[in-house]
Amino acid sequence: MLPEFENTEIAFRYRSDKDLKQARFLFNSMGSPLLTSIGMRATKIALALHLPIEGLVRKTIFNQFCGGETMGDAAHTADALSQYGIGVILDYGVEGKDNEEDFDKAVPEFIKAIRYAASQKSIPFISIKVTGFARFSLLEKLHAGEQLSNSEQNEWGRVKKRIEAICSAGATEGIMVLVDAEESWVQQPVDDLAGAMMEQFNKQKPVVFNTFQLYRNDRLEFLKISEVKADNKGYILGAKLVRGAYMEKERRRAAEKGYPDPIQKSKADTDKDYDDAVTYCLARLDKVAVFIGTHNEHSCLLAARYMEEHKIAPTNAHLWFSQLYGMSDNISFNLANSGYQVAKYLPYGPVKDVMPYLMRRAQENTSVAGQTGRELMLINKEMKRRTLIK
Repeated sequence: MLPEFENTEIAFRYRSDKDLKQARFLFNSMGSPLLTSIGMRATKIALALHLPIEGLVRKTIFNQFCGGETMGDAAHTADALSQYGIGVILDYGVEGKDNEEDFDKAVPEFIKAIRYAASQKSIPFISIKVTGFARFSLLEKLHAGEQLSNSEQNEWGRVKKRIEAICSAGATEGIMVLVDAEESWVQQPVDDLAGAMMEQFNKQKPVVFNTFQLYRNDRLEFLKISEVKADNKGYILGAKLVRGAYMEKERRRAAEKGYPDPIQKSKADTDKDYDDAVTYCLARLDKVAVFIGTHNEHSCLLAARYMEEHKIAPTNAHLWFSQLYGMSDNISFNLANSGYQVAKYLPYGPVKDVMPYLMRRAQENTSVAGQTGRELMLINKEMKRRTLIK
């Protein structure tokens, strides 16, 4: 059964009237680039000055896009979503650490999250960023192909062991691990590491997924190369497909340093490569596990139609749809209602520590054409529907 993304009763049935009013206020505010910019600057300054604004942040943007401050909070949110057939991707949203002690401390936290997820039917995934376990400058050096010193080689060895420990726990506990993409100038060592983990742990079933950002003009080809490599080496390719998250930063750096822009020339080019990537993976589900991470309704319907035409069961173990928590509920809940496997990306952590993530959500909702307007239209439609039936 194909999903109907206009059905707001299904989309928002887990949200109270108060929740919808708060979401409407938030998306209205993010619809203004000026207000968003002012709000972000003011928040950064207030946090730097240790002003007591965390309560305000918690009640607004944090509640909309995060599952809570602790793993227990996130689990409570996951339980609420599971009632509607939706799983979650646990994402400990703390960013910005840059020393060996913090990197080492992070590993047991993620293994703890994996073990907890294994006790819950509603948490099939966790998400990790390699930059949460390695210095950015070390990844830059590796990507550039520069010679590492002996101490840097040892440092990179420790990074590999950290990621391996997490992926091994995922394999043992039956929890899938999504390796997030990074900026293009540090992506090569991330791809290499994800590939090595897939070769080690994806022999029988998908455990590790690499992320392919299709707003880059070389990623569709890299996806095909990765699939051939996995097939030749006898492991399942885990492919998390997203459009991308660093466009403005990528273009600015390419212009400053004088190298070819790695980003697609137009959104239409991105959309074409994304949809081609989806159908490429769906045609190879016997040897590819695909995670379709998108807020684009067309791409989701394309996948659903392909599955229907080719008699692919919505519950196929190699296929998941995903959207961010707090966004595109019309896609997530209607897909789940139609029997498809859906998982919401659910960050959690102390308010102050997840601010970088929240800032990106605000920026993306402001910059992605039509996203905020679509969210608002659907919220208003549901609020009107509820008013009429009272």
